[in-house]
Amino acid sequence: MSEANWYVIHTYSGYENKVKANIDKTVANRHLEEQILDVIVPLEDVQETKNGVTRMVKRKMFPGYVLVHMEMNDDTWYVVRNTRGVTGFVGPGSKPVPLAPDEMWKLGVGEGSEAPAQQKPKIVVDFEKGDMVVVIAGAWEGTEGVVQAVNPQKQTITINVELFGRDTPVEISFSEVKKK
Repeated sequence: MSEANWYVIHTYSGYENKVKANIDKTVANRHLEEQILDVIVPLEDVQETKNGVTRMVKRKMFPGYVLVHMEMNDDTWYVVRNTRGVTGFVGPGSKPVPLAPDEMWKLGVGEGSEAPAQQKPKIVVDFEKGDMVVVIAGAWEGTEGVVQAVNPQKQTITINVELFGRDTPVEISFSEVKKK
């Protein structure tokens, strides 16, 4: 009996949950619970703001991918690889490469899994260059400005505010502004 590892499988976009359900059903039907231990579609909490309404939603961390915790052998490879919606394992050629435990730990999965996966939620907004916004928190609270740039990686926007009689660019967090 070999050791179980986490593997990444590539799926058709939008089929992640169907692939998970199909693998789970096949595992139960073929009694492979000892060899295919877990199938997950990693999700993250995202704070989404659209039309001035903010809400928390769950988003797939890796669209088009599913994680499988399994012992790699001919039977398990065949079951996963031939599941409807699966295009293949991630790895060079036809050889699947297992994820390292520290990679899984970062996702909040695996041994001693109190991992940093649930840091602060990402914020998704519908700001665009040229939008008028009002700062609702922080040092610039109450200030209005025009969006000059949006940086989704840093979760900030740059607006021009009037300071000493001239426009000055200021970088502000998504959570501190709303559309006017």
